[in-house]
Amino acid sequence: MSIHPIEERYGRQEVRQIFDEEFKLQKMLDVEAALSRAQAKVEDIPESAAEEITKKAVIRYVKLDRVKEIEKEIHHDVMAVVKALTEQCGESGKYIHLGATSNDITDTALALQLKKFMGFLFSDLEKLKKTIMDLARRHMHLVCVGRTHAQHSVPTTYGLKFAIWGMEIQRHIDRLNECKKRVLVGQITGAVGTQAALGKNAVRIQKYVMDDLGLQPVLVSNQVIQRDRHAELLLDLALVAESLNKIGTEIRNLQRTEIGEVSEGFGKNQVGSSTMPHKRNPIYAERICGLSRIVKANGVAALENIPLWHERDLTNSSCERIIIPESCILIDYILNLCIGLLENLVFDYGNIERNLHMSQGRIMAESVMVVLVNKGMGRQEAHELVRKCAMKSFEKKIPLKEVLVKNSNVVKYITADELDLALDPEKYTGTAVKQVDSVLRKLGYIHKM
Repeated sequence: MSIHPIEERYGRQEVRQIFDEEFKLQKMLDVEAALSRAQAKVEDIPESAAEEITKKAVIRYVKLDRVKEIEKEIHHDVMAVVKALTEQCGESGKYIHLGATSNDITDTALALQLKKFMGFLFSDLEKLKKTIMDLARRHMHLVCVGRTHAQHSVPTTYGLKFAIWGMEIQRHIDRLNECKKRVLVGQITGAVGTQAALGKNAVRIQKYVMDDLGLQPVLVSNQVIQRDRHAELLLDLALVAESLNKIGTEIRNLQRTEIGEVSEGFGKNQVGSSTMPHKRNPIYAERICGLSRIVKANGVAALENIPLWHERDLTNSSCERIIIPESCILIDYILNLCIGLLENLVFDYGNIERNLHMSQGRIMAESVMVVLVNKGMGRQEAHELVRKCAMKSFEKKIPLKEVLVKNSNVVKYITADELDLALDPEKYTGTAVKQVDSVLRKLGYIHKM
């Protein structure tokens, strides 16, 4: 019976599998096997023992059910794995887990899980970035009304909107590449980090294990790998989630009936409401926004795992069993939701044009002010003049142009043709197109102006 929605509603199977019990068990067995090979390499244990341990350190021999059965009796998850593996290895079993402590195995196994997960994560981010930049390229000249404080401001372009998102995703990729160096590490350091039980070859053993597993060894630790590393990862995932929240929120707002500029794709047989047959709800954007809250909250919990008592306590362990798989599975899920959402985004060009002119030209007030200044009027004087004209346009619900052409102080400076040009939103997007082109070039999506 499923309890957590991740089990049956949210998440991709290939990512859920990374955090399931059998995959985790196999990674723990991989660490134990690598430890035995390293110890054989420095001649601390017989090579034949390492070969036997390596052969049997697979879930085909070490069954999850048997590990659980032992754990139920002894109440220790890592020792249950050690005992289950020992049962399969005969005389060689006496060398398993020699000199190691539980977190040498679990923390290093977790790094292996995260390494696998990060392959999916970077692939998701690159695909999302490409999807966004394809939209930026296709819509770099699409002029729309800009909004500040949820009010119409001045014209912008959809290309610029998408380019801003694309650069934000690139920053996440950059941050995670930095974080990866600090998270994909393992340790073989023993009870409190002194490596005392590992003997004179301890440093070499740790290096050989990590080389074997494709991880970096910690330079120093106590009984656990320090949790600032994991907190950094979960906070980086929270940042990604909040960018997806931002994208989802923007699309939800732009899909409002009163705005209607873009919307989610809607399937032929899709149902929007159980009672209102006409509804076309932004369900994927809303799901992205909702699940982002979980990832963000887990980042806070990860911070709480940093201050452990002395050389370690167990307060991080139970928490991490929930927040790390949950954050990883959900971020992958909402990244893929966002990719699908943007790939199927529907544009209503008629509404974009309608909204651009909804304010009867008032969004071009700044443009008129700039022309007046260029013609010799003082900036503050021009601002106040155009402000009064814009307020009159608003109050009387008439076009701004109608007010401006009747104002002697305006027509003294601006000709009719110049006024028409100043009131054209298509001509007032500044360097928006150049900025999009710069982003396309920066991110490797070459666009020729």
